[in-house]
Amino acid sequence: MTNSVVISGSGLWNPPHSISNEELVDAYNAYATQFNQQNADEIESGSVTAKPLSSAEFIQKASGIRSRYCYMKDGVLDINRMRPAIPERSEEELSDQAEMAINAAKLALEAANKSADDIDVVIVSCAYTQRSYPALAIEVQEALGIQGFGFDMLVACSAATFALHRAYEMISAGTAKGVLVINPELTSPQVNYCDRDSHFIFGDVSTAMVVEHADTATSEHVFDILSTKAVTQYSNNIRSNFGYVSRANDVDPYGADKLFHQEGRKVFKEVCPMAAQHISEHLERHELTSADVKRWWLHQANINMNSLISKKLLGREATLEEAPIVLDRYANTASAGSIIAFNLYHKDLQAGDYGLLCSFGAGYSIGSLLVRKR
Repeated sequence: MTNSVVISGSGLWNPPHSISNEELVDAYNAYATQFNQQNADEIESGSVTAKPLSSAEFIQKASGIRSRYCYMKDGVLDINRMRPAIPERSEEELSDQAEMAINAAKLALEAANKSADDIDVVIVSCAYTQRSYPALAIEVQEALGIQGFGFDMLVACSAATFALHRAYEMISAGTAKGVLVINPELTSPQVNYCDRDSHFIFGDVSTAMVVEHADTATSEHVFDILSTKAVTQYSNNIRSNFGYVSRANDVDPYGADKLFHQEGRKVFKEVCPMAAQHISEHLERHELTSADVKRWWLHQANINMNSLISKKLLGREATLEEAPIVLDRYANTASAGSIIAFNLYHKDLQAGDYGLLCSFGAGYSIGSLLVRKR
């Protein structure tokens, strides 16, 4: 058996509900207008800040996003609620996020020509998990009939690439024969739909990948993982503070500071050069240049960020064929963005073509994988 580790299958599952920029803006503007009317005296005195209005054009220009999938659309557009209405399931029922994970996992297994018997590790890795324990990965493992073990990982928007790194290492070390990496990104409950600057950013989706030895791979599209690279650097510029300690802090566990919030301009300024340098150093390790890479599956947070990073790498604007954009219809799906891009844009590559998966997000955290089509 060789030491070659490959990605042999990927899966992508979309929730049935989608929300356009126009729908989201109509609801937000109605909410903002109502808020400003109800707080007119406080706004005039300066003790309360008025809610600014938004527009679909503003969202598209600022981010490139046109729409997003939502696990449960009900409630998001209700100006007296402004959050999804997700019915609570009993402890005997499959959890929402496990169901999302299973939907993508089955597609990845099918693409890889694998069954539960071929997998012995399940990693559920995403920005948020809906509970602390038992691990969602163990719930998914049980539902799929997989023997072995599973665990959850939280690394914000780099969760998917960091989990693939762990899968690569386990296969290389011989501690696993097949690893199923799943990213059920249920982000909508953590979105502040009352905040103009962030209410449009995220969407819900689930992705999955199968990682195994090259010797056992039988699927049509197989990619050698040549190497991985990761870096983290602490930053306060992207935060989500929701957690169980809020109960002991005697504060509102659903306050604005507990939901997703960021210093967007600082993130853009600091992450773009950091990501470009990270990718360049990864390629240099293999004596490759950016011109040698056929496909860039980049993190899907902001189209302007991807544009700047590709310019730094290529010295020009990347074409959509070189660096596919999926955030226009999926929005920022936390760790799943680069995996969505891979899933939708990998079958056309030819044997020997190089590709690079890269995520960058809160932490800051950056993870990349250099792959080559078999």
